[in-house]
Amino acid sequence: MTSYLKYFLMASFAISLSALADSRDQAKRIHDRVAGVPADEETLVSMAADINAGDAISAAYKAMQHPAFYSVTLKNLVTPWTNEAQTVFAPLNDYSATVIGMVRDDIDFRQILSADLIYVGDNSLALPAYSNTNNDHYEAMEKNGVNLANGLVQKAQSSVTGLTANATAGVISTRAAAKAFFIDGTNRAMFRFTILNHLCTDLEQIKDATRAADRVRQDVSRSPGGDSRLFINACLGCHAGMDPLTQAYAYYNFEYDSEADPDAENGRLSYNDVGVIDPDTGTRVKKKYHINANNFKYGYVTPDDRWDNYWRNGPNAVLGWDTQSQGLAASGSGAKSMGVELANSEAFASCQVKKVFKAVCLREPVNTDLPQFEATVSSFKASNYNLKQVFAETADYCKGD
Repeated sequence: MTSYLKYFLMASFAISLSALADSRDQAKRIHDRVAGVPADEETLVSMAADINAGDAISAAYKAMQHPAFYSVTLKNLVTPWTNEAQTVFAPLNDYSATVIGMVRDDIDFRQILSADLIYVGDNSLALPAYSNTNNDHYEAMEKNGVNLANGLVQKAQSSVTGLTANATAGVISTRAAAKAFFIDGTNRAMFRFTILNHLCTDLEQIKDATRAADRVRQDVSRSPGGDSRLFINACLGCHAGMDPLTQAYAYYNFEYDSEADPDAENGRLSYNDVGVIDPDTGTRVKKKYHINANNFKYGYVTPDDRWDNYWRNGPNAVLGWDTQSQGLAASGSGAKSMGVELANSEAFASCQVKKVFKAVCLREPVNTDLPQFEATVSSFKASNYNLKQVFAETADYCKGD
């Protein structure tokens, strides 16, 4: 063997070892960030082989086969959406379990705001039964270390909770969401946290004082502190668009005994179905929609659950409403159809990619990430809103060189 050939073979071997080491490091990084735990040796070797073959997407999907992807990564991603404090330190509940189950089963992620769908523990797990008045079923799952990758079962929400199918609206009509956002108040909290969690925008960011004030409720003073300029400059921008949309929740409330159960641990979602009349309003509309009527008695009196999206026009058209399939003057009745309106926006799709990017890349996307970010949003939609595809593409992008 000539010295030249010997040198060439040694250099080639060194390059191969270097490539293998690089792919192994990348595989480890993907698994650590996607599953939230280290990979076993067999999985790591298989993932590294995929990466060497130019298929990091397959490597990421192998990481998602680990049960910790569901019990750690997804649970940590979803749990802050289920409470006002936006803390990850909250127990598993019907909201978080339903999102986890939908991701596992590759269900169109837009359905989280509208579907007649809920995930509960399998009957074989001998858990406390699902209850409309407590979270024992899900807390037992967590306490017992149930594998969420195979322990969750998909059910029709209406068959589990007793709501009629038309009253279901994905995670919006779960007990956990009701306890967090339909409790007390005026139901505006449900809308605010829905767009915060699922459109990645807060009310202050989308204030628009150019919309008509005809649907702003009576409880909003038109001259707070005796100064009408405060209403025009500080209140109108949110309420003009928000109140016509929150009307979709007019038949919902979270009911509990404030004296015996001040923390509402045993409260339940209440819905005024057809034929149920609220004694305080004389209609199906909950009392909370008519409170503080003397703040401005000429304000809007909510008669039903019809909603209208005034933000389709004006500056908030930038949220990318689906005018092709929904119609230019978008409106409807109830939380289900309003959930469809929100979930079909461009802001919804971008928001999911943004959240996954932060979870996997451990940072917010910046300008240099924009081409990849936009490509992932497009493939998310093309994959029928499969969130696993977002995890896979993002893991590939942030696997390192």
